[in-house]
This record gives sequence, structure tokens and C-alpha cells, in this order.
Amino acid sequence: MPSTEDDLRRRAFLFSLLSPVLNKYVEGMGEGKGMYLLFVKPEATTASGLTARTALTSFFNARLVREALSARGTSSEAAMRCTDVEESMYAQLLCGLAHRGEVVRVGSVFATALLRAVRFLETHWRALCDDIRAGRADPSVVTDASCRDAVDAVVARPDPGLADAIAAECAAGSWRGIVRRLWPRAKYIDAIVTGSMAQCVPMLEFYAGGLPLVSTIYASSESYFGINLRPLDRPEDVAYTLIPNMCYFEFIKVDNDGEVDTVVDLVDVEVGGYYELVVTTFTGLYRYRVGDVLQVAGFHNAAPQFRFVRRRNVVLSVDVDKTTEDDLLRAVTAAKRLLEPLGRVLAEYTAYADTASVPGHYVLFWELTPPPPRHDDGAEDVHVARVMASCCAAVEAGLDAIYRQLRSPVRRDVGPLEIRVVSPGTFDALMDLRIARGASVSQYKTPRCVTRAEDVALLEARVAGRFFSDAAPSLELASLAVDAIAGAT
Repeated sequence: MPSTEDDLRRRAFLFSLLSPVLNKYVEGMGEGKGMYLLFVKPEATTASGLTARTALTSFFNARLVREALSARGTSSEAAMRCTDVEESMYAQLLCGLAHRGEVVRVGSVFATALLRAVRFLETHWRALCDDIRAGRADPSVVTDASCRDAVDAVVARPDPGLADAIAAECAAGSWRGIVRRLWPRAKYIDAIVTGSMAQCVPMLEFYAGGLPLVSTIYASSESYFGINLRPLDRPEDVAYTLIPNMCYFEFIKVDNDGEVDTVVDLVDVEVGGYYELVVTTFTGLYRYRVGDVLQVAGFHNAAPQFRFVRRRNVVLSVDVDKTTEDDLLRAVTAAKRLLEPLGRVLAEYTAYADTASVPGHYVLFWELTPPPPRHDDGAEDVHVARVMASCCAAVEAGLDAIYRQLRSPVRRDVGPLEIRVVSPGTFDALMDLRIARGASVSQYKTPRCVTRAEDVALLEARVAGRFFSDAAPSLELASLAVDAIAGAT
């Protein structure tokens, strides 16, 4: 889609609204810097000579944005603009650690990028400390000369004391609260943690050490839409207020059976109602269906506020069942509590519908932190296997009545749900694969459903354990779905 100077100014205007809102709730915002991990993608040129790049790359390359980031952030412009993701990550973390005492907020665009940065730090903190101790970036790691020169200007001089302080925190054992420990003046973590990013909240909270998770903005590649006027709300309570001069908003009513053939304007939405967002933008999109389903959570004065619910048509299905991203998130959220006795945390997950088996069944890939133990002969621990089977059953119990009816011993149209535990780093590898195919690091979101054969193959190659639900879910309330199933079949 076209990127225009006018549209970039409009997006920058929306960002300018964030500071007064945050200043209302957070003191001392102007007394330090923000450590934001931001990434750009390489540009391409069309046959007609136009520059083609991702929406975030266009935004970060805009002069007004570059100047604002350089003035208020820890990273040099060259570090952010480096298109090698590993080098850029290393350089930006090095700048952020060098400014440790000045950082008052830590963030990225999406929560996934921030989690990846913490995991990167777990692997590279010794090298980063060595560079701070030496007062320069290791040229064998940061090979881009302009990026290295810019980072060297930030690090500026050897600082063994700072390096030792950082090393002491990183070597302390547990990484619980590492963000707050490394940047003790930080007041909050800024990243989108709504929608599919909600799965990242437990791990972010683990690393945050009590810092609030602030989801400030609702945006997409097509346009920027709105801001969060209550930034310190819990992630599950976040609602965005749409800014009407960003684009023209319309809404398709949605109910439990799907969309309703009714389109309403912004002023006509109702509290509690579900709507699919439709926009007409200043860059040429006309009545474009964004694909987000929103719920009206309330009003700020007369302006409606929206909670992100799910993406349209993101479903698992092996029969007439239809499981949405929101259904799956609720079921997994309930089931993962069973991991607590094992001392494990669900770090990431995705799913796919295995229709090659008869009957078809849902497969969930789970990455656990730390990974579950195994015996020397590679056998599963009996207690772990029992807990994981319970997790499978709990996920099924959390799915809707139609699914449970199809899974019943009477129907057997859907097979037992399976959880495949994958080795640590699997979801980083999936991210790398998708980035190699053209996805943007800054805009990457872990897919909650995978369908591409190469994605499934990557996950399959890293499976460390397989567990099945050992009992059909309860049919309580499932009888309500019998008529719906009969009609569908």
C-alpha cells in the first residue's frame, strides 16, 4: 500500500498523544531515556522504481521519528537501522546496558520481540559485559562499520564497574525480575500485550520483576487506530480509544454464529457488542476489512473504547468444530495452571489441525521453561506424563460444546487432543524461518495456528515429548450443541 508523507505525520501525531497520557499516570517520564528494541527490514525496489518496505520500516525511517528516537532513546540510529537482526539486537542491547542508569522505560513494538531480546541476553551477556569492560563493540560480532562506530560512540570508554554490576545480576542464577534488576530506574515495560500477544504476559511478568506491562497503541500496517487512555490497566483489561482523524471507521456486527449483515458507524456501536473493524484510509484503502474482531468495553466521555478479542477466521477445525484464537487462548490459559506443581511455565505455543489421522485431532506444540526432565534412557518421567495428560484434558474441557460433543465416545468424530512438548529455542527457530520468508522482526507475532508444511516440519523436528488426553471431555452443556451439529452435518 502507498506510504505518504502525510500519513507518516498522522502516525507521528498519534504517537505524540502517548506522552501526555503516560505522564498522567507515571512520574519522572522525562528524567531518563527509553530502551526500545526496534528493527527494520531491508528495502526492495519495484519494477517501476518505487521503494518497497514494511510499514514499520517506513515509520522508523521517517525523519521526525528518527530524531525523536535518537533524542529520547538509548540506541543509536545506526544500530536500529542495521538490517542484520542479530547484529542489531546485540548493538541495541549494548547501548541499553551502557545507559543502564538512565533507562526509565524498556520496550519494543510487540511482546515477542522483547522476550526474544531477553533470551538473546541470556546467551550473550558475557560478551556484552566484555565489550562494556573494553569500551567498544567487538568487531567480530558487530561487523557493520557504521553501526559499530555509532555504538562505540555510545559506549565511549571502558567501564569495568558497570560490566561487573551487570555480570553479577546475570550470573545470579534465576532470571526472575532481570529487567528490573538490570535497569533499576525503569518504571514500566512498553509493548503490545493484547490479542495473540497475551500468551507472552506470564513470561514477561516473570522477567519484569513487578514492572507494569503497558500496551499503549492499537495499530496495523494499514493504519494506526487508537491509544490506551488507561495505560496501567492489567493486559486483560486493556481497551483502546479510536482516534477518528486517523481514518474512517465502520463496524460489521458479529455474533456467536459469525458476522451479521449490519454495518454501523463509530457513533452507533453498543457496549458489549462485538464488531469487525472496517477502515477507509487516507492512503487509498476503501472499506477495508482489517480482520480484527473487537468488543466495546465502555466509553471515554462519548468515545467508545474497544477490547481486542481475536482475529477473524483464525480457527482450528477437523470436522464441523470451529475453534477460534480466543477459544484456544482461554482453554490453554486454564490448562497451563496445571504446570505449577512441576515448576514449569508455558513459554510459547501454537497449534494445528491434524487431519491426516483418522479421526482428525488437535495438536498443540508447547515450549516449557525449564524443559521437563527425562530419565537417562530418554523415558518420560511418570509424574510429568500424568500432568501433561491432565493438561491435554483441561484444554479439551475449555473448548466449546460442539467440540466436546464431537469428542464424545458416542460421536468420536474428533480424536484425543495431543500436546507435543518441543525443545527450548523452537519458537525462536520458527520466528527465524518466518523472517527468512519475509516477515518483519518488529511486527512478528507467534502464529496460534500453523498450516504451512515447513512450519509444521520445523516444530516436528524439535518434539521432545508427546502426550494425549486420556479421557473424553465432560458432555455437560454439550447437549446444547447437538442441534447445531445435526444441522451442520
